[in-house]
Amino acid sequence: MQEEQNMITSVEQEYNAAEIQVLEGLEAVRKRPGMYIGSTSASGLHHLVYEIVDNSIDEALAGYCTEITVQINADGTITVVDNGRGIPVDIQAQTGRPALEVVFTVLHAGGKFGGGGYKVSGGLHGVGASVVNALSEWLQVQVHKDGRIYEMRFARGQITQEMKIVGETDRTGTTVTFKPDPEMFDDTVYSYDILHTRMRQEAFLNAGLRMRTVDLREGQEQHDEMCYEGGIREYVSYLNKSKDTLHQKVIYMSGMRKDSFAEVAMQYNDGYQENIVSFANDVNTPEGGMHETGFRAALTRVLNNYGIKNGIIKGDDKVSGEDCREGLTAVISVKLPDAQFEGQTKQKLGNSEMRTLVDNVVSDKLAQFLEENPVVARTILDKAMMANRAREAARKARESIRRKSALGGAAMPDKLRDCNENNPELTELYIVEGDSAGGSATDGRDSRFQAILPLWGKMLNVEKVRADKIYGNDKLQPVIVALGAGLGEEFDVNRLRYHKVIIMADADVDGSHIRTLLLTFFFRYMRPLVEQGYVYAAVPPLYKLTRGKTVRVAFSDEERDRVSAELRGDNPNAKVDISRFKGLGEMDPHELWETTMDPEKRTLKRITLDDAIVADETFTVLMGEKVEPRKEFIEQNAHYAVNIDI
Repeated sequence: MQEEQNMITSVEQEYNAAEIQVLEGLEAVRKRPGMYIGSTSASGLHHLVYEIVDNSIDEALAGYCTEITVQINADGTITVVDNGRGIPVDIQAQTGRPALEVVFTVLHAGGKFGGGGYKVSGGLHGVGASVVNALSEWLQVQVHKDGRIYEMRFARGQITQEMKIVGETDRTGTTVTFKPDPEMFDDTVYSYDILHTRMRQEAFLNAGLRMRTVDLREGQEQHDEMCYEGGIREYVSYLNKSKDTLHQKVIYMSGMRKDSFAEVAMQYNDGYQENIVSFANDVNTPEGGMHETGFRAALTRVLNNYGIKNGIIKGDDKVSGEDCREGLTAVISVKLPDAQFEGQTKQKLGNSEMRTLVDNVVSDKLAQFLEENPVVARTILDKAMMANRAREAARKARESIRRKSALGGAAMPDKLRDCNENNPELTELYIVEGDSAGGSATDGRDSRFQAILPLWGKMLNVEKVRADKIYGNDKLQPVIVALGAGLGEEFDVNRLRYHKVIIMADADVDGSHIRTLLLTFFFRYMRPLVEQGYVYAAVPPLYKLTRGKTVRVAFSDEERDRVSAELRGDNPNAKVDISRFKGLGEMDPHELWETTMDPEKRTLKRITLDDAIVADETFTVLMGEKVEPRKEFIEQNAHYAVNIDI
C-alpha cells in the first residue's frame, strides 16, 4: 500500500483555478440526456450521484480526502459531502469566472485534463458536475476552503445565486445537494440499496477510505459506514463469503511502473464459475480490457509452468485459461494517468501498457506465492486438471448437440412452439413456467413472430455442476437448443434465433424462483445474452377490475386503488369488481394476450447485468452448501413474506 500512497500523494499540492480547463459548452445536455448519463431510467438517475461521488473519489486518489457521505434526504433529494480540499473558488483564467461556477456550468470543465490537478482520475471520461446540474431541478454547492464557506445555487443548470461567502469554517471539503429534475427522468425515487452497493465497492477499492450511506426518508431510515483497511483483499473475501474456499488466505499482488499502480487479489472456491471483477481508477470495467488480458495470460502461464516443473502436469496435458479460472474469484484494480476507456460508458480499458504491468506483477508474485505455499499450489493445480477433463467431456456433449442441431427444425425441442418468421431481429421467445400457462400462451400468441417454450419440473441447481452436466440436463437443454447460440465461451450472439428472450413466470414465490434460476443460468453460461440486452421479464398484471362492460388491469396495489377510483368516477358508491389473477395458467388465451403478450399493451422489463448479478448472488446464498449465509438471508427478508399467497 505504501507504493500506492507514494504515487497518489505525488500530485501537485496546489489545487486552484489554474487547474480547471474548459473544453466545451453545456447546451445539449437537457436535449439529449441519454448521451451523457446512458439513460433517463433508474440507472441514469443513480448515475447522477456517481458523478458527484467520482469527484470526491478523485480527491481521495490524490491523497486529500478520507471521508465521503452519500445521503438521501427526507424529501428525496441527495447530499454528497467530502472532506477533500474543496473545489477551487478563485478566478479561472479562460473565462474570467470563479472556478466553482465553471465546474458546474460548463461541460467537461474540471481538474482532470491538463495533468496538473490530478495525475489519477476516474472521472476523465465522466461527464461531471455540470451534467448533474443541468439535469437537476435545483442544485446547491458549498465549498469549505481557506476558513470560509462559499455557496452557489442553480436551477436546471442556470445560476440562481452567484458565488458568495456564507460563513466561516475550520474544515475543508465540498457539499453538493441536488434534486433530480422530474422533467428529465422517468422516476426520481432513489434506491438506498443501489447507492449503498456502489459506495461499498468504492470503500473496498480505496483502502482506508470511510464511506457512509444515510437514508433519512420517513419509514426507511438507515445508516451504514464502511471502511476496509484490507482493500481489495477484503473485497475478494466478501465476494466469496457464501462459498467454500480452497485456501484460507487471499493471494495479494501489487506493483508499480512509473506513475501506474496495479493490484490483484484472488482466491479459489470449490465452485465452477469464474468471477473476475476489474477496475481502472475505481471505474468498473465489465468488458475487461488490457488489465484483464494481462492477468489471464500470466495466470495461465504461471500455473502451467509450476505444474510442469513439479510433475503435476505431464506430457501435453497443459491446462487452458478456462481451466485455470474455474472457481476463481479475483479483483483487479489499476490506477494510472490518462486512462483510455473505450466508449462514453467506460466499459473497457484500452491502455496497452497496463497489460504488461499486470502480467509482470502476476508472473513474479504468483510464482513466488506458489513456491512458498506448495499445498495451496497443489490444490489449485488439481482443480485446474479436473476442469480440463470436464471440459473435454463438455466438448463431446457440445458436439452431440451440434450434430442434432444440424438436422434443423427436427432437432428443436418437442415442447417448442416456434414462430413463422425467420429473421431473429423480429422474433421473440417466451419461456413460460408450466404446461398450463404454456398452452394459454401458445393459443393466445401471434404465431408470426412469437415462439413459446414451456418449462416444467424442478430445474437444475447450476451452483454445483460443471458445463458438461448442463448440456445433458433435460430441463436446460431445450433452452440451449431453442436459442441456438451455444454455451459458455462458445456462446455466439450472432447465432441467436430470437432477439427477445422473455421469461414469463407468475408473480409468486415459485415464479420468482424460476426467474432466479434462469437468470443465474444466463448470467453464468450465456452472459452476452444479458450484457447486450436480449433478456426480458414479462410483467403480468396482479388484478382485474370490472365495472359494467369496462375491464381494466392493475400491476400493483397502488395502481389497483387508482384504477378503482377512476372507474367509480363521480360515483363513490359505484360497484367495482376486483379479482386477483391467481397465475398465468388460469388466464385464458385472450386475457394473456391482452395483458402480457400484446406488444401494443404489455409491460416488459429489460434485464440488466446488475439484475443478473443480484440473482446470481441470491442463488448462491440460497442454493449453496453454506448454512449461515442462508439463515442470515432468511432472517433479513422474513418480513417480505407477509403478503405471499399460500
